[in-house]
Amino acid sequence: MKETNQSTINGTMPTICAISTPPGAGGIAVIRVSGSEACSISDKIFEFKNSKEKLSDKAGYTVHFGNILSGNGDVVDEVLAIVFRAPNSFTGEEVVEFSCHGSLYIQKRILELLISNGASLAKPGEFTMRAFRNGKIDLSQAEAVADLIASTTEATHKMALNQMRGGFSVELNKLRERLINFTSLVELELDFSEEDVEFADRSQLRNLAVEIEEKISSLADSFRVGNVLKNGIPVALVGETNVGKSTLLNLLLNEDRAIVSDIHGTTRDAIEETVDIEGITFRFIDTAGIRNTDDTVENMGIERTYQKIEQSDIVLWLIDCTQVSEHIEWLTERISKRAEGKKIILVFNKIDKLADDEKEVIAEIFEQFEGERVYISAKKKINTDNLKKALVMASQVKSIQSGDVIVSNIRHYEALKKTHNAILRVIQGLNSHISSDFLSQDIRECIYHIGEITGQITTDEILGNIFSKFCIGK
Repeated sequence: MKETNQSTINGTMPTICAISTPPGAGGIAVIRVSGSEACSISDKIFEFKNSKEKLSDKAGYTVHFGNILSGNGDVVDEVLAIVFRAPNSFTGEEVVEFSCHGSLYIQKRILELLISNGASLAKPGEFTMRAFRNGKIDLSQAEAVADLIASTTEATHKMALNQMRGGFSVELNKLRERLINFTSLVELELDFSEEDVEFADRSQLRNLAVEIEEKISSLADSFRVGNVLKNGIPVALVGETNVGKSTLLNLLLNEDRAIVSDIHGTTRDAIEETVDIEGITFRFIDTAGIRNTDDTVENMGIERTYQKIEQSDIVLWLIDCTQVSEHIEWLTERISKRAEGKKIILVFNKIDKLADDEKEVIAEIFEQFEGERVYISAKKKINTDNLKKALVMASQVKSIQSGDVIVSNIRHYEALKKTHNAILRVIQGLNSHISSDFLSQDIRECIYHIGEITGQITTDEILGNIFSKFCIGK
């Protein structure tokens, strides 16, 4: 492991180019060029309208209208060229961005012309990697760029945007700097070990260690929420056959995704789809109905139902109000056993077919059940909003505000756990009055793991793994 060089590249890297808009035809496409020769290479294929000017002579943050010319002088397209000057660009290098018409042929032709005039095709995430290497963003902010692109809900958008703005990094860097100052004093004591002096106030160091432990613990704990928001909350739809699970899934999805039939055992395998409810992504899993059967294939589906219950965070247990099974105790035992510790919502379906006095009978049958209860009709779309509210409540996900720091990256979470273990050893060492050399070692380990998150300490292998997951052109 080594400290990553954050200094400007100063033209030592090749000039790169790529299409930065999504694949396919569209109204417009954006082609990005970055590197010390971005302007000079672009000048070879771009001609101003009615003038002999050059992009190389233009100031940053300026837009210019002109033509892209092929090698024989033919016009390929009319485009807008935007110039960004180093170091005031996304990558920290000279950058030119062409906005052209979205024809696949035009995009391909412009890219070919740039490459034939000296540019190299960018690798996945290479623009963002250059921004990181040139000190424009740290590693956690770079990863947030990918999360922002992939965001599909308001919550994931806010989470990624807050991290990209650097709130997470600022907090960690402040803690890291204070630890570095203290470890410097602790290590200075080693040079005067024979004189038995202390340059670092142990009480102040302990207060700092406790503060860091609380902060790191809070950030690590936020991963549960962050992971849920990023990947969705798994919700298992379970119950006996023909209670309306597939009908409810289709209603939530607003499409006919699952087969609905009066025939028992229609659903043999789990069907999984995602739905955004109030900015939270739920992964609904329609499972095979639970019942006693001799059908081998259906029993395999029921066994998968049990597995999905164990893998879910929330269980929607659907019950047909018009036909409460005599096997309810048998069913309760099998569902509750696998749903232990999870949020269970009892969903009484087909409520439109019951009279008020019959609803009271249903309530008495399940009076010992402590979970949330919702009465709906999936077919008639009655009270489905109440079910959605119950799901949001069961998710226990608070709304994200601007500035909230939520950890959603597994790499960050693992580094935070290592940091937390190291700072606990620092606190234990201070309480045990261990020697300065052992204390310094634990502090340095803490500093190291914080640096792993922001990229002050990393390796080319880690960087390659992170940026290889980016799309080309970003």
